[in-house]
Amino acid sequence: MSETPEIPPAKQRGRGSFVLALLPLIVFGGIAATAAKMLYDQDFHGKNITEIPSALIGTKAPTLNLPPLDGANLPALTDAAIKGKLTLVNVFASWCIPCRDEHPVLKELAKDGRLNIVAINYKDQSDNALRFLGELGNPYQAIGIDPNGKAAIDWGVYGIPESYLVAPDGTILYKRVGPFDDVSLKEGLFPAMEKALGKPVS
Repeated sequence: MSETPEIPPAKQRGRGSFVLALLPLIVFGGIAATAAKMLYDQDFHGKNITEIPSALIGTKAPTLNLPPLDGANLPALTDAAIKGKLTLVNVFASWCIPCRDEHPVLKELAKDGRLNIVAINYKDQSDNALRFLGELGNPYQAIGIDPNGKAAIDWGVYGIPESYLVAPDGTILYKRVGPFDDVSLKEGLFPAMEKALGKPVS
């Protein structure tokens, strides 16, 4: 009866080293393949890769009970601030450059009396947030501060700026990661608002 020849320990170590050497290449290959698929979807299927799906869409919005931004002369961000209103919950910070770019869009949106815009001020210093609003204007009806990021975690925030459209009954209808632009307004936010209001939005 023949015996299976044993692999010398040196060769076993060599195989193990070879596998370990390949591991970073395998991981990199997986990341590259994912990135390539995202770009392919964007270029050939018209998918907007900034429209990241959220498990919260279609569910009740997380509870809001955030302290006010002192000096802003606005209410705290609580459930009462959004109850019964079509609301855009915007997550921003003064240190966030894309938030600055997005702010004029929010000011325009605030002119639509059918939309209630509120804010979560994320991991910011109050003085800096007040300067930000003083310089760029204030589109918000209520602001709550989130210095430790707990509320952002509850809302599943991916990266700021980030916005959630919440129905009057508290259901999350739409999520936008990144600043609003013409495309995301026309293809994302406005259709979601129209569906909720039953009226065209321009």
